[in-house]
Amino acid sequence: MSHPLFDLLNKLDNASIAYSLSRQRSESVLVSITVVGQRIEIDVFDDGHMEVSRFVGNEDIEGGAELIDSILALA
Repeated sequence: MSHPLFDLLNKLDNASIAYSLSRQRSESVLVSITVVGQRIEIDVFDDGHMEVSRFVGNEDIEGGAELIDSILALA
């Protein structure tokens, strides 16, 4: 039996969608996907359940180097 993480990765591979894996939380693996107009974060847990967050927006240019400074000032 396959784990849902591998099922998800196979679906993404078959769709030729690039992704990255990381560990932001000790209890899950984070699958990060960026496609036109969306950033998607999928936390896959050991028991197979998933939590999906989707950030939708346009890809308009909002500024230059000064925008980076203002974003970092909020962090």
